Order: sequence, then structure tokens, then C-alpha cells
Amino acid sequence: MTSRPASQRIEAALARIEAAIDARARAADALARRHDALKARMAEAVSALDDVIARGER
Repeated sequence: MTSRPASQRIEAALARIEAAIDARARAADALARRHDALKARMAEAVSALDDVIARGER
């Protein structure tokens, strides 16, 4: 069995760490986009409910 030199193992580990960081950043960005979309939809729903309530008070 031939073992890779330590420098190659370190470089491979760094590449895996960088890939994990990138994946986590992409996941965080996707979550932030979904949160913003949900927040916008909730604002629209609350506004629509406010309109319904206001019409009922007249």
C-alpha cells in the first residue's frame, strides 16, 4: 500500500473543507431567499386580511 504524502492529504482535506463551506453558504443563501419570499407572502396575506376586516367595519 502506497500512502500519499502528507502535503497531498492536507491539500485534499483543505479542498473538502472549502467545498463544505461553499455548500453551506449556498444553503444559507437559499434559506434566506425562501425566508424573504415567505415574509413577502405573509405581508400580502396580512394586508388582505386588514382589507377584509376594514370592509366589515363599515
